[in-house]
Amino acid sequence: MMENLDFACAKLGKELADIEGVEEKLLTNALAVLEEQGVYAAFLFLDSRGKEPGKNVSKASAEFLRKTPSASPLLGNGDVFPALQKLAEDLDRLLFARDLLRQAFVYALCHAKAKS
Repeated sequence: MMENLDFACAKLGKELADIEGVEEKLLTNALAVLEEQGVYAAFLFLDSRGKEPGKNVSKASAEFLRKTPSASPLLGNGDVFPALQKLAEDLDRLLFARDLLRQAFVYALCHAKAKS
């Protein structure tokens, strides 16, 4: 059975927007870093600049990549940064992860705007 990845991104987006303390600015900045600098930089930004809400967004995003797509997870278990370095060895999978996160962050922004 095929997994609807757009719906999975929408679910993650809603989950991210519902994290306590997450604001539009954090999501906008995370999306900008993802677009300009890549997946590794986005996680680094969320862990370093986002304080507790950012760390929670980072954790939820990493867990999403560990489960999606379910047949072949994009991210390994353990510390996220070594797992991201391993992911970077396969450009197709890295770009796929970036696209999934981009879609999820866009959905998160839409949910956050709808709340305010």
